[in-house]
Amino acid sequence: MSEKNIESVDPANSKEPEDDNDLDANSNSTAEAEADAGAPKEDAPADFDKAIDAAGFGIFNLILLFVSIPAQSAAIFESSSMSFILPVAECDLRLTLEDKGVLNAVAYAGMTISAIAWGYLADTKGRKKILYWGYLIDAVCVFGSALSQNFMMLVVFKFLGGLVVNGPAAVLFTYLTEMHGPKHRSSVLLIVGMVTSTATISLPLLAWGIFPRDWDFEVVGLTIHSWQIYLFVLGIPSLVSGLIFCAMPESPRFLMAQGRTEEALQAFQHIYHVNTRKPKDTYPIKLLVQEVPNRKANRDEVIYTIEEKTGEKVPQKTQSRTLMESLRSGLAQMKPLAHKPLLRLSLLLYIMQFGIFLGMNTIRLWLPQLFASMAQYEAEFDGATASLCTVLEFSVNKTAETALDYANACSEPKEISMDMYTNNIIVSACGFLGYFFAGGIVKALGPKRLMTYGLYISGTFGLLLYFSVSSLMTLTVSALFLTITGIAVSSLLGAVVALFPTQLRTVVVAISMMCGRFGALSGNLLFPVFVQIGCLPPFIMVSSVLLLAATLSIFVPNPAKATFS
Repeated sequence: MSEKNIESVDPANSKEPEDDNDLDANSNSTAEAEADAGAPKEDAPADFDKAIDAAGFGIFNLILLFVSIPAQSAAIFESSSMSFILPVAECDLRLTLEDKGVLNAVAYAGMTISAIAWGYLADTKGRKKILYWGYLIDAVCVFGSALSQNFMMLVVFKFLGGLVVNGPAAVLFTYLTEMHGPKHRSSVLLIVGMVTSTATISLPLLAWGIFPRDWDFEVVGLTIHSWQIYLFVLGIPSLVSGLIFCAMPESPRFLMAQGRTEEALQAFQHIYHVNTRKPKDTYPIKLLVQEVPNRKANRDEVIYTIEEKTGEKVPQKTQSRTLMESLRSGLAQMKPLAHKPLLRLSLLLYIMQFGIFLGMNTIRLWLPQLFASMAQYEAEFDGATASLCTVLEFSVNKTAETALDYANACSEPKEISMDMYTNNIIVSACGFLGYFFAGGIVKALGPKRLMTYGLYISGTFGLLLYFSVSSLMTLTVSALFLTITGIAVSSLLGAVVALFPTQLRTVVVAISMMCGRFGALSGNLLFPVFVQIGCLPPFIMVSSVLLLAATLSIFVPNPAKATFS
């Protein structure tokens, strides 16, 4: 059964009413509609929100939240794991400074170019297929990177991993919101945010547990080192997520949008059964709104499109669109973004997202290398502390020495100080704590002030790193820098949601995230180039883009006073 659908008339396809009471030219439909008007509440056609609320909140939802832990962790691991293996794998892969930049950036390259294709597949093939196939294929890519024997092999697998994981990582948020009613959606997304922060902390913790081990051996002619075992462990969440999603139902919201109400009802019944442990046939909703009409309307007519209740039931499916049709539809949907007032606003937000991700992810992904170089410098010079510029120069020279004189530079295994792990854990923990305080700060300052002030402070801290005179100062400034920048990113995404009409929010978020990932890609490729020019240029790059984003945020309307809905 379905809700009201208003359509343009096609006289050729309409029938004459059989009597004055048959106003919609379909006596069966009218009779059923009138019958339903006096039917018990549970027999009335239900929309999605009513149906998902009737399914309850229980064991199924807890299982869903449980699987979101490895699923969201897999996306974080794919984009951030390279930064932790660079100091350890330098000799094994004979890495130059530019090679390290490429490894940090290559996953973002895959994510950037695959966004449109994944959006098309998610809207045509369904959420479940994208989730289980995406994570299973990503697991293959991660395990392939763990077996890599040279730099180029690792680059290929990391690029493919970024290309693949971008799909299920984005669909995961959609799937979770479509499996919960309005009452629980905000809480679920908050939990996913906590999972993201926890996954960020787990990376240095796993490195701490694996890298110091003497796990060098050969398997079928392949040389395996501790950093490869680390990558193998990071692939387990992808494998677990893919296997669990094989057993999960398709999103009933997607099925209803496709007109497949029978399948959607079965999905709701399954959720209800798992949550309440009652038989599926006791699910109170018997009919769902048919979102795809079963006939065209007469001129100026409002009709109820109702599923056939007699005879063989044939699921109503929307016709699958080709890729070109989807692209044309997407371009038509984005047309308002090319005109005032949304053109100026969207360009502002895209430039801001590019700058913020460039600054934040450049520092974030190079910190493990910087902390490792700091520890190596202190070990080589009997605990002497040094400025960040001195450490950077030391790191550049050591990397060049490894490339030019591999035999001597890598004659003995490199020992990574415990400080490298603890410093990264501290930085990640600060970001985790900042996430909890973000809500209170937003309420105190307002979203726009928080975004503007946060970005100005971040830009200042980015330049302040250049003046760092000790490892403790470097640790403190970098932790504050990443925490504040992370909160500013949340404020920016909140502004996107509040400042654009509902039908454009998804596409604006997708484009802004693409710009952000391109910023992360650019920053990590440029950082090693600027470091070899001098100490100041990389920090000017980071600081300038953040200060530019802060200045642009002044011209962004206050999200709290948004007029769109």
